[in-house]
Amino acid sequence: MTPRPRRFRSTLKTLHLWLGLSLGLLLALVTLSGSVLLWEQPLFAAGHPELVSRPLPALATQARSLDTVLASPQAKGLRGLSLPDAEMPVWEAQARGGDRLYFDATTGELLLTRHKSGDVLLTLLDWHTHLLTGDVGETVLGVVACTGLFMLFSGVWLYWPGRQRALKHLKPHANPPVLRWASFHRAVGVVALPLLIVMIGTGTTMAYRGAVRNGLAAAFGEKAPAKPPKTAPLDGKPDWAAVLASARAAAPDAELTRVTLPGKDSGTIAMRVRRAGEWNLAGRSTLFINGHDASVIGGEDATKLGPGGRLANALFPIHSAAVGGIVWRTLACITGLLPSFLLVTGFLFWRARQRRKHL
Repeated sequence: MTPRPRRFRSTLKTLHLWLGLSLGLLLALVTLSGSVLLWEQPLFAAGHPELVSRPLPALATQARSLDTVLASPQAKGLRGLSLPDAEMPVWEAQARGGDRLYFDATTGELLLTRHKSGDVLLTLLDWHTHLLTGDVGETVLGVVACTGLFMLFSGVWLYWPGRQRALKHLKPHANPPVLRWASFHRAVGVVALPLLIVMIGTGTTMAYRGAVRNGLAAAFGEKAPAKPPKTAPLDGKPDWAAVLASARAAAPDAELTRVTLPGKDSGTIAMRVRRAGEWNLAGRSTLFINGHDASVIGGEDATKLGPGGRLANALFPIHSAAVGGIVWRTLACITGLLPSFLLVTGFLFWRARQRRKHL
């Protein structure tokens, strides 16, 4: 009878191999797209200098242009808008289908429409976050990410020769082919393990972000994130000049980043703001504004959250390299290429071993 530890190792090796050659391909394609998306903003700005070269108007002018934007035919399918800033001094609107529209921050004129089906960066983003299949794809992506973590830890388990021989076993070999590909696969997998765990691990939490956020809040005994209080539905349109002025007065030292438009069943406007010290480029702090009279009726200061909330808010900036500067962005980009390297070297190792068996 085969000893139990040996059977376990054999089973683990089989799982590692076939999951790597199947779901590992999907993981590699997802992380490759992530490496490109780390440079999405500079790539988009380089392709559209006419958008980034505009002057940034005053807040009152932005409010007047927002009125024009929301009165236009294109406003019907909008969910919310990102406010103009120094890097992108135009209104960036997110439509329900995933398209993006860009409006002049002074006049409200439509400047550019990016269709998800025809824009390379938006298609990559949809692939990276939903596998081009909506909520189903996001669920599958979570399974793929968990599989990636399993392959990392199982790979280390299978490699581990003991502390005294660990470094010796990382030495790369040129020949024979079986040893060459095995040593390359093993060395990169072990050396880059911390980076791979961080990037794939934070990516996994993105697929289950609601459960992760609520779980961390519960683990640290904290309240769940604040939800917008409901107000009576609006009969007309909000006074956007008053709304933006009210938000500025409530958060004078913060950057107003995004506005979510009121729905049919409530007149509450949700505003995202970025306070000093927040890693997320859009901020995780919120202001809730009554669309009837532009009064602030609630909100949340993300810089005053407990450890659970702060940890939850740190996951996406780490994953998207919004923090850490060019050094972390470059490391994250290289890390996104490594699953492809591990997939290729793992396949070549398996093929070389199969050929040797038949000699």
